[in-house]
Amino acid sequence: MQDITARTSFASKQLLLEVRNISQRYQTGSGELGPAVLDDVSLNLKENEIVGLLGRSGCGKSSLLRIVSGLVFPSGGEVSYLGQPVRGPVDGVAMVFQSFALFPWLTVLANVELGLRAKQISKDEARRRALKAIDLIGLDGFESAFPKELSGGMRQRVGFARALVVHPNILLMDEPFSALDVLTAETLRTDLLDLWVEGRMPIKSILMVTHNIEEAVLMCDRIVVLSSNPGRIAAEIGVKLHHPRNRLDPEFRQLVDRIYALMTKPQAPVSPGRDGAFPGLGFGMTLPRVSTNTLAGMIEEIAAEPYMGRADLPALADSLQMEVDELFPVAETLQLLRFAEIEEGDIKLTLAGQHFAEADVDVRKKLFGDHLLAYLPLAARIKLVLDERPTHTARAVRFLEELEDYMSEDYADRTLKSVVNWGRYGELFAYDETSETFSLENPQ
Repeated sequence: MQDITARTSFASKQLLLEVRNISQRYQTGSGELGPAVLDDVSLNLKENEIVGLLGRSGCGKSSLLRIVSGLVFPSGGEVSYLGQPVRGPVDGVAMVFQSFALFPWLTVLANVELGLRAKQISKDEARRRALKAIDLIGLDGFESAFPKELSGGMRQRVGFARALVVHPNILLMDEPFSALDVLTAETLRTDLLDLWVEGRMPIKSILMVTHNIEEAVLMCDRIVVLSSNPGRIAAEIGVKLHHPRNRLDPEFRQLVDRIYALMTKPQAPVSPGRDGAFPGLGFGMTLPRVSTNTLAGMIEEIAAEPYMGRADLPALADSLQMEVDELFPVAETLQLLRFAEIEEGDIKLTLAGQHFAEADVDVRKKLFGDHLLAYLPLAARIKLVLDERPTHTARAVRFLEELEDYMSEDYADRTLKSVVNWGRYGELFAYDETSETFSLENPQ
């Protein structure tokens, strides 16, 4: 099979797209500008390459893709397509979305023809091109079917056919496989790569968003890794592996490991914590929604064979069947609470983590509560307020307002809910959902 890199020499590659110093902030419900979603992002896209935007949820990947497409205007910076500023939707750029975004009252053929009819292409020509695209994408025989009659994978194939039928120079893909089951996603991914490598797709380049590290290494020629809060380019990695790529190839695994290590690396230098082992973290840090069952389950998995206390994150993701956006928040919460350390793409249980894995339920709860008080300032603040008040009660809004000095309302709400769940498990305090009130109803 012909390798994609052989299709054209590097020197002769045409610059299709240039993104310069893009920043983005959105208005809040009160009309004020919220925190930066993207900050000073610059990249380019040349013909005959697949470039992946890789990062965790909330890093601004999809926002950047919509800015590139002309569907959204940036707060700062500029996008150029073939040397011309992008001021709106661009003729020559098509997008495939995570959701299938089909019109349920139209047949497969009518859905695919729609973009061509909008371009005022004749009915006969639109029909010819639509049928060719449907055949190319593997849907021949389903032209008269409606979306409700198709599986998720087939509906997404319609989305691809609808994007390809207009013969765009650039195909934008916003996590197009994430809504599909594992086997369907793998089949569609492989089919598209085969069409691309064989030069059968009527496009020049692909810019895709993903949070799946293996998917990025499998498909892309370059991977742009975005950090979070706000989204910035943390690294740009070239992938020199030939197609078709083998997930078990040592070079493939090394590159996956390298990206895991990069994405779990602290984003900025920070001072040591009180015990010197971990970064110090203040009151105003946002917390993920991670259940204590999930935290305990990961500790048990790392403690057991074959890991015996230390696990390679990609291997752990495979054994737990977790995506990056599921795995990282759990691993980082364990690090925050000093039950584990993350280093160079590995996670290792601390002595406290090993103790937790071996302990019974009551000891686990006591240990977890102690670590919340020692290493989570918000939990310690709530407990201190409850201890000092004669009623031993406090309204949640008192802590929400304090958190909103550091973060948005949504993040403040999510952070407080996490501490409520963790604090209940550690038996630090009780919480009444109806009155939204903390108390020492069940004192230690």
